[in-house]
Amino acid sequence: MSLDLKSLVRTIPDYPKQGILFRDITTLIEHPEGFRESVERIAEHYRGQGFTHVAGIEARGFIFGAGVAIAMGVGFVPVRKRGKLPGTTIGQNYVLEYGVDTIEIHADVLSNVHKVLLVDDLIATGGTAIAAVGLMRRTGAICDDAAFVIDLPDIGGAAKLEAEGVKVRSLMAFDGH
Repeated sequence: MSLDLKSLVRTIPDYPKQGILFRDITTLIEHPEGFRESVERIAEHYRGQGFTHVAGIEARGFIFGAGVAIAMGVGFVPVRKRGKLPGTTIGQNYVLEYGVDTIEIHADVLSNVHKVLLVDDLIATGGTAIAAVGLMRRTGAICDDAAFVIDLPDIGGAAKLEAEGVKVRSLMAFDGH
């Protein structure tokens, strides 16, 4: 039986600031069947397509991405904020509302023989996801697919990612900000 996953996502008004409707996935991952079904729905769509790795963006992308990697039987690549990974890394800058930040992966994990699925909990503006795709591609890996639990289409991040040649799939969408 298929669960209504959208009903398992809690909406918190005015967080982190006035006027924002925060889509909280913790209620989804606290629900064993909902969490399992979320991971399985993503994995099922991508099985048999030649993926060698799933990359998950810190921090909530780790939760879903690691589960999807296990379900697909492939490796997991953590995409972390600058300075959080040991060893040699490569980084990619991206623009924030008030500045620039950097994400990194280990420099020796991917190459031109790899195909990577990017996974995160939510796509809003798309800035971090676009940076992560750019980072994967700089290694020579193919990264033309991204999966999200939630899309906020009114913000436009999925469309920006698609403009970068990435096929985007989401389990659910919420209107508004």
